[in-house]
Amino acid sequence: MFKNAIVRLPGANFAEGLTTVSLGVPRYDSVMRQHSRYCKALEECGLTITTLEADLRYPDSTFVEDTAVLTPRGAILTRPGALSREGEVAAIRETISRFFSGALEIEPPGTLDGGDICEAEGHFFLGLSDRTNEEGVRQLAVHLAGQGYTSSVIDIRGMTSILHLKSGISHIGENTIVVMEEMAGNELFRNYKLIRVSVDESYAANCVRVNQRVLVATGYPNLIAELADRGFNPLVLDMSEFQKMDGGLSCLSLRF
Repeated sequence: MFKNAIVRLPGANFAEGLTTVSLGVPRYDSVMRQHSRYCKALEECGLTITTLEADLRYPDSTFVEDTAVLTPRGAILTRPGALSREGEVAAIRETISRFFSGALEIEPPGTLDGGDICEAEGHFFLGLSDRTNEEGVRQLAVHLAGQGYTSSVIDIRGMTSILHLKSGISHIGENTIVVMEEMAGNELFRNYKLIRVSVDESYAANCVRVNQRVLVATGYPNLIAELADRGFNPLVLDMSEFQKMDGGLSCLSLRF
C-alpha cells in the first residue's frame, strides 16, 4: 500500500521541455488543471502529497519519476540521460532525504531515467533505452540486489513508438501486466497475466496501480473496460497536455 507521493508543479515554461512527438503545444492552463486533478486522484487513493514548487530551470521537472527509484527498502537517485535534466536530481534530493536515509546513487558514466524502471512484485524490469544506458542498468541491478530484489533487462532502443519502458508496460498487481501489443510477446512476461493494449490505445499502457484503484488515461475505452471487467477499478484522468511532452500517469509522481 502506498502512503505518500511527491509531485512537482509544472512550470510556466513546461512547453519548452523535451518531446519526441508532434501533438501540438501544451496549453498551460489545461496543464495545471490536469495536474491538479491528478494530485486529487492520488489523495482519493489515500496518499499524502508532498508538493514541490515549479522549477523553471528545468521545464521537464514535473516528471519527478525520472529522478529516483523508490522501494520499500530504500531510495536510489538516478542520473537522467538527457543533459538538460541532470540538475533535477539535486533539486529533489533534500525532499527524498526526508523520507529515505542513505540514498544510493547512479554514478557517471551511468545514465538512468526512473521511467525505464518497472517494479513487479519484488522483481524489476530495467529498460535499456536512449535515456538509460548499460552502465546505468548495471549499477541499478547491483543496488537492487543489495536490497534483496531481482531484475532483468529489456532493450527498447530499437522501438520508435515509446521513450521509456513504462510507456509500454505497467504492473498493476495480482501478477498482472498491462502491455502494449508490440511488447506483449517478450519471454520475460511469460509468467504474468497480460492485458494486451492494441496499437491504437498504446498510450494507455502507462497506467498506475495506486492502492485499490488503477489510474488510466481517458480516451481509451477498450483498456478501461477490460480493467473494469477484471476488477481493477479504473480511475480515469485526462492526460492530453502531458502526452504532448511524452508524459504519462506514472511520470508525474514518486509513490511510496
